[in-house]
Amino acid sequence: MAELQIGDMAPQFELPRDGGGSLKLSDFRGQPVVLYFYPKDDTKGCTTEAIDFSQLKPEFDKIDVMVIGLSPDSARKHDRFKAKHELAVCLASDEERRVIEMYNVWVEKQLYGRRYMGVERATYLIDQGGKIAQIWRNVRVNGHAETVLEAAREL
Repeated sequence: MAELQIGDMAPQFELPRDGGGSLKLSDFRGQPVVLYFYPKDDTKGCTTEAIDFSQLKPEFDKIDVMVIGLSPDSARKHDRFKAKHELAVCLASDEERRVIEMYNVWVEKQLYGRRYMGVERATYLIDQGGKIAQIWRNVRVNGHAETVLEAAREL
């Protein structure tokens, strides 16, 4: 699959979400969306990132931007993660990694010399028309949510 670029239409999807039900990207047409991919609920970096986005949610709300975190964890696991850390962002579940693969974030990773496949921490900012406005790959968590908020304010 070709690498997604700024200006491409964001691939559409419908996935189970925290709290039950499902989430469709097309439901947010006309509204910018921050779609951030993360490897696993309740791990250090992923928890920090989710808390950072949650703390800034009132700022995202002021500019009418939807924030969605997406990982291969189940919706039930998302519910526990959200409750434990009082997260304010929406969490989508992609257990089959369909969307993760559509957005090209299922990648080979390396830890202590061991190679394995996993989710790359990446964020896509999608504009009101459904086009990719910004892409951050191999995200470093510290300060990332603020950087994304600044970019969203420019849409």
